[in-house]
Amino acid sequence: MRTTKMIGLLILFCITLCCEASTISAKKNGNLSVKGTTLVNEQGETVVLKGISYGWHNWWPRFYNASTVDYFANSWGASVVRAAIGVDPDDGYIQNPEKALACVQSVADAAIANDIYVIIDWHSHHIRLEEAKQFFTQMATRYKNVPNVIYEIFNEPVDDSWDAVKDYSIEIIKTIRAIEPNAIILVGTPHWDQDIHLAADSPITGYNNIMYTLHFYANTHKQFLRDRGDYALSKGLPLFVSECAGMEASGDGAVNNEEWNAWLDWMQQNSISWVAWSISDKNETCSMIKPSGSSEGNWKAEDLKEWGQIVQEELMKK
Repeated sequence: MRTTKMIGLLILFCITLCCEASTISAKKNGNLSVKGTTLVNEQGETVVLKGISYGWHNWWPRFYNASTVDYFANSWGASVVRAAIGVDPDDGYIQNPEKALACVQSVADAAIANDIYVIIDWHSHHIRLEEAKQFFTQMATRYKNVPNVIYEIFNEPVDDSWDAVKDYSIEIIKTIRAIEPNAIILVGTPHWDQDIHLAADSPITGYNNIMYTLHFYANTHKQFLRDRGDYALSKGLPLFVSECAGMEASGDGAVNNEEWNAWLDWMQQNSISWVAWSISDKNETCSMIKPSGSSEGNWKAEDLKEWGQIVQEELMKK
């Protein structure tokens, strides 16, 4: 009995050790930085973050709480969560900044407490320069020198040219860097973060720790967008997939597992971090939670849609 017990304890110890080794800890990694096209920790080792994006805060605030963050970190194995702070729609930041700040701080504070990373995402499709300056001044002041925090300064430019997005981005980078000198900053690119080749041909210069966002929906964006990604990487442009999913770009339609897996392989080959969209209960394929799901996480299989189950399974792989 004693020998059996000792073997059991040894197995448990090994499992625990393996889990700890595979967990991406913000405390262990320290300040992240960009080296070439990859994200690295303070020891210069490559870091690949994988995680979950919350849906627009103004429509699904019920999920923006510490309990869901704890669940993603400790049950799904997410190393990053993304707080998508809606800017323009009803009840977004422009109309209700207090609600927006409460939601983002709830998620960010919980991510820090759980030793994972958090992306503070200015979830807009249009340039709102002065409002964005105000928002990121508050965020950088609150989270100055906190290594867990990543700033995404423009979710998905739609109609703006790269020149306009670039000028806007430089102004927001200046705003953040005046307070926070080290944090990773994610820069959006035109046409829903698909025209990364334009940024590759005319990147922002003079600032460190800048990455550029590529967004894909696998049943719409196939090899042509991976080819653009390869071009951007060949030009030395650091990429971060801050939003992705397996269905059509509308967020609906069937999940294309073949293309989703092709994207996973491509991101793994290039050490690219990714965040899956989204934690919401809208009647669409990309919303991971059914209306029956609680606001606090701890969901049963029957509370997750097909896409939620796919993402959960992928994040739990070690």
